[in-house]
Amino acid sequence: MIHVDEDDPIGEVDPSFPYRDVQIRRGVDMKELYDLQSELGRGKFGTVYRCRERATGLQLAAKVVATPRREDRRNVEREVDVMRQLRHPRLIQLYDAFDNGKVMCVVLELIEGGELFERVIDDDFILTEKSCTVFMRQICEGIEFVHKQNILHLDLKPENILCLTKTGNRIKIIDFGLARKFDPTKKLQVLFGTPEFVAPEVVNFDQIGFGTDMWSVGVICYVLLSGLSPFMGETDIETMANVTIAKYDFDDEVFNEISTEAKDFIQKLLIKEKEGRLTATQCLGHEWLKSQATVALDKTRLKRYVIKKRWIKAVYTIIALRRMGAKLEWDDTNAL
Repeated sequence: MIHVDEDDPIGEVDPSFPYRDVQIRRGVDMKELYDLQSELGRGKFGTVYRCRERATGLQLAAKVVATPRREDRRNVEREVDVMRQLRHPRLIQLYDAFDNGKVMCVVLELIEGGELFERVIDDDFILTEKSCTVFMRQICEGIEFVHKQNILHLDLKPENILCLTKTGNRIKIIDFGLARKFDPTKKLQVLFGTPEFVAPEVVNFDQIGFGTDMWSVGVICYVLLSGLSPFMGETDIETMANVTIAKYDFDDEVFNEISTEAKDFIQKLLIKEKEGRLTATQCLGHEWLKSQATVALDKTRLKRYVIKKRWIKAVYTIIALRRMGAKLEWDDTNAL
């Protein structure tokens, strides 16, 4: 059985390379410096490959993004600009960046431990409140640093929390593609994110802030402990309706084995008004994060949750590939 090693201090971890001050290289072919290897994943914003730096042999990840429009290029430039400020062991690190006109490539630290939720549903992993606090503490440490740089992540969800290795207890927050620099004196509104994890102010297109990320932290914690999604409806519209009124509860029997301190931690994050939510720093001082509860939690619902997410992701991938194939066929037909 795999336990989180509670005696292994969660301290500073040296990245696989020294922190780098990355500038986007324009007109340089990244394939001259890196060997692209297997595909690691793809989404609506690009495809990620394992790659190897030829000069050093260092294994990295390369996110390749098509940038046919100026707006696409600006989005990648913003992501690089944000990541240059995020030098912290809880956050994925930037290694290099290229702009070749219609394609941009962002080279990143390679994280091979897989998604956190995939890891904890493994039959060999014993999930306890204590192990949950180990993971949630690290998430809060990472977000605390992000917020101190006046940056909002704005896409916190389980898929963006990765384990550093397949056996260790350290995590990394990834995907700063939707992150924004934040000036508290100026109004900032966004209308993107995953309905299940976005805060009420996003759904309502109101002013966002540091509390917007903290709402997502609360949802992640709720799901990790219970395997249930607090605001999930039958449709995205129903989910967002639940979010706007902050409608959730602890009525399911699974919460009978969850401590009062854990519920208090969640309740102080899932508050409708963002100003009332705990900050990342306050979370780190919360009594629950000192929990010593080692009773194994029932992972049945969490396994169902992850399997359902896998199925949805597979369907979306098939749809995306079909659309891509149709586009390529259209392009070939109209090549002349």
